[in-house]
Amino acid sequence: MLILTAFFLLFLAASAPSQAQQIREIRVAAAADLQPVLPVLAADYEKATGVKIAISFGSSGTLATQIINGAPIDLFLGADFVFPEKIVAAGLADSSAPTQYAKGTLVLWARKDSPLQPITLDTLVDKRVTSVAIANDQRAPYGRAAVMALQRMKMYDTVKPHLVIGENISQAAQFVQSGNAQLGFISLTAASTPQFKDSGTYVLVPKQTYAPILQCAVVMAKSEQKAAAHAFLDWILSPAVQARLPQMGLGPVR
Repeated sequence: MLILTAFFLLFLAASAPSQAQQIREIRVAAAADLQPVLPVLAADYEKATGVKIAISFGSSGTLATQIINGAPIDLFLGADFVFPEKIVAAGLADSSAPTQYAKGTLVLWARKDSPLQPITLDTLVDKRVTSVAIANDQRAPYGRAAVMALQRMKMYDTVKPHLVIGENISQAAQFVQSGNAQLGFISLTAASTPQFKDSGTYVLVPKQTYAPILQCAVVMAKSEQKAAAHAFLDWILSPAVQARLPQMGLGPVR
């Protein structure tokens, strides 16, 4: 009986999945505008599925470069189409084109205690303005959108000497929220957070002044969690999650 019991216990140990096998983790590289959004969604997803979402944030351009140079990522959530497309062109994605998962919106924000209040777009050319925060337009899609908007509004030459460049849209938001810049082009995702609502106000930058910010994603071809990464992306694209995006500052795909 002792021998049979020992064999039975060994059988159970061999047939049951180990704790390490049960715990799955998806490594996600995410554009900085998702910093207020993705942790909330990731927590809900982990609670529902048990799958942990490990997130690294940065500018889309910087993240794309890191992925092309071999960074171990399962899913890339960019802030536009261009940088995810570079992953596809490098042969690193498991699809022939990026998948759009949201739409971004650009706003102009200032602290409530600013002497420039109430702000409008014309505030950008107010003679009292000496600093305007913006994301790096070479690496951050929101920065590129801000430069395009300034050019189309015929304000770029006036504002350019006052630009304070952040590495990404999150850092640009930090500059203006901390008072290190008087005005800032930031994402609606940041402006929609309680912290920014309590401390400042914003105006929408007209959509016709910049190219649509179509936020796109790609799953890595060599990911060991490819199926899990696709499942998470499909969940983001589900009607229930897409319906939640506007309250977080993002537009749904449709």
